[in-house]
Amino acid sequence: MTSTPVQTGYAFDNRSPEAEAQLRALEAFLDPITAARLAAPILTPGARCWEVGAGGGSVARLMSRAVGPTGLVVATDIEPAHLVSEGNLVVRRHDVRTGVPEGGPFDVIHARLVLLHLPERRRVLAELIGALAPGGWLVVEEFDCTAGLRVLTAPTDDAAKLFQEVIEATLGVLRDRGADLAWAQDVHAEMVRAGLVDVDTITHSQSWPGGSIGASLHATNSRQLESRLLATGLSPAQLEVFRELARDPAFTSLSYQFVSTRGRRPLRS
Repeated sequence: MTSTPVQTGYAFDNRSPEAEAQLRALEAFLDPITAARLAAPILTPGARCWEVGAGGGSVARLMSRAVGPTGLVVATDIEPAHLVSEGNLVVRRHDVRTGVPEGGPFDVIHARLVLLHLPERRRVLAELIGALAPGGWLVVEEFDCTAGLRVLTAPTDDAAKLFQEVIEATLGVLRDRGADLAWAQDVHAEMVRAGLVDVDTITHSQSWPGGSIGASLHATNSRQLESRLLATGLSPAQLEVFRELARDPAFTSLSYQFVSTRGRRPLRS
């Protein structure tokens, strides 16, 4: 009897009917934080940039505007269905695990919610650092999923318990696919160990009331992973109650903690 190999890599599919809603929710929550982390002097006119796992393309377009017509932004994704090349923005179908795309060395490389999903994350991080031009910046942003999402308000105790149960099942699915839910805590030290300088980290978390764009992400994720969540023993009825909580203003949870770490390659080795 042979065992079925464990699938590893991205648990979410950009071709899914739910993908656009998921990407828009993430952009609404995270783009203001990312924009502040990439602002000058990180992004400058004429810079060459690589946006890894570009998703819906909002950060790639931000980079494109910042670097101007003399700059270049290479936006890569394993499924670039939501991306369009235009002007100084070049879109490429690419899996970061296979190496570095053409266009480097890069003055800025940004990867958001990518490496935590990859068992090869440390090798990939080293390759991203190797693709930096002298003085170039690497910005890696991840969710820290080690702490359960704290329920702040709920219509009933049973509702709060069900929410936690579905979230734990969701995180279990990600772990089974090779995600390291604590990876965000390691990035700072990994950058320092690799020789980057000016390394700094910020974290962000906020309340997500039912009906908010953030809470909608829970419902969307549960639809993306529905078959895997049902395989854990959850029922369709439980998932529907979970989705109703995401729309219920009487329910509020904290978001996942978002961790943004950046570091600069020295001008001289």
